[in-house]
Amino acid sequence: MSNYPKPDAATLLEIYKKAALIKQNDERVIKQMMAGKLVMPYYSPRGQEIIPSALSVSLTDDDYICTIYRGIHDMLAKGFPLDALWAELAGRVTGTCKGKGGPMHLTCPEKGMMVTTGIVGSSMPIATGLGWAAKLDGKNRVSVANFGDGAANIGAFHESMNMAAVWKLPVIFLCQNNLYAEHTSIAYSRVVEKISERAAGYGMPGVTVNGNDPDEMYGAAKVAIDRARAGEGPTLIEAMTFRFNGHLLGESGGYMDKDLYADAQTKDPMPILRARLVTEGIASEETLKAIEADIDARIDAALTAAMDAPFPDLAELKRDVFAEEIA
Repeated sequence: MSNYPKPDAATLLEIYKKAALIKQNDERVIKQMMAGKLVMPYYSPRGQEIIPSALSVSLTDDDYICTIYRGIHDMLAKGFPLDALWAELAGRVTGTCKGKGGPMHLTCPEKGMMVTTGIVGSSMPIATGLGWAAKLDGKNRVSVANFGDGAANIGAFHESMNMAAVWKLPVIFLCQNNLYAEHTSIAYSRVVEKISERAAGYGMPGVTVNGNDPDEMYGAAKVAIDRARAGEGPTLIEAMTFRFNGHLLGESGGYMDKDLYADAQTKDPMPILRARLVTEGIASEETLKAIEADIDARIDAALTAAMDAPFPDLAELKRDVFAEEIA
């Protein structure tokens, strides 16, 4: 990765701000669920904070992302308004989907966040379609499809990559490989060493990076984004990472390799990046504490506003389902 661009000090601090927001928000969501104040399925992104943070510093509001149910980190890194996000999690009318989307369908088109899908792998054909639309419209817009390692084994993965390559669409296929597809180790579901090797079958660049390393992740994303904007077509990025809270919050995790899990804990990307910022003189301990306190205050305000907002009226039940409301 030595020939890839690296983030400067200001960009590295911006990556940390996004990653810290994801981590602290995740901790608050879990706390609310444990207290019985939020009732919902929750797929924690803890451990995967760096991937969307290092990607999003090179995206604009005009760029599109599509993600999956473990995608709240993708949304926060792209700039999902915190008040609207918490309202959506709590099912309140002030959410971006009027509280009807919930955690499985977070959407904010104003910020380029087009869909959170609960169907494994379906982010890819949607992002490919958005890439096609951008090309037809002559927009200098990039479309990112986030998905997990398990989704790389379904037909939509191959169909989307083939179409994007044939038409040279500005799409980035970002596989966040956390080593487990729900409760199945990746060791049982592939024979190739790297998922990125599959890119060669479609004539596009494919690269595997340490997704928990901000330098590697930023460099690979920047090159892919620049390539897409230049009209040179799609790229497949396989970002290696680990999920610390299992597939679904509350599960036992008994299927996970204990040594692998323990090793991943020692490589938690958040304290590593935080310590690096201080060691390299990018930010002082006091500065980082102030950043984290500000994030906590913003989450406090968003949580309070969400819980004070009403639930959607029953009259909303049939609205926003079809273009024309039906009786």
